[in-house]
Amino acid sequence: MKFLVLKKETLLFFLAVGVVLATISAWFMLKAGDVTVFNQQANKNIREIHMVTGEFKSTLKNGKEIEAYRWDPGTISLEKGEKVKLYISGINGAAHPFYIEGTKIKGTVKKGEETVVTLQFKKEGTYRLICETHSDRSHNGPMIAYIVVD
Repeated sequence: MKFLVLKKETLLFFLAVGVVLATISAWFMLKAGDVTVFNQQANKNIREIHMVTGEFKSTLKNGKEIEAYRWDPGTISLEKGEKVKLYISGINGAAHPFYIEGTKIKGTVKKGEETVVTLQFKKEGTYRLICETHSDRSHNGPMIAYIVVD
């Protein structure tokens, strides 16, 4: 019959290594959720910003249904010259054709899909992201987001 004999120093060494590995594993697991949804850094040169389409519905006392659409977040801030990829997820509404006022940027966000818009503004100011379908109150809008460039 064979027995495994460990010295006190060997046992303490393996115990110390186990504690260090457990500490490192716990640190990585806790840090895994630190990245926020908005303003993520894909790499050092291009910032990612995530946006969704949203809808609010309500019923008035007389039974009439009212609704309004919006971009969420409603305002994003960029630095002049900063390279950004804007990821817009279509959650509510079938399609949202849009344009960014003062630019040649146009596109459409469709329900269940993600539209990616590359942004880089050379001039400071506030640019409006406008949905053409929901442009005013009579069309359940205005569905406008503001892009603030400093």
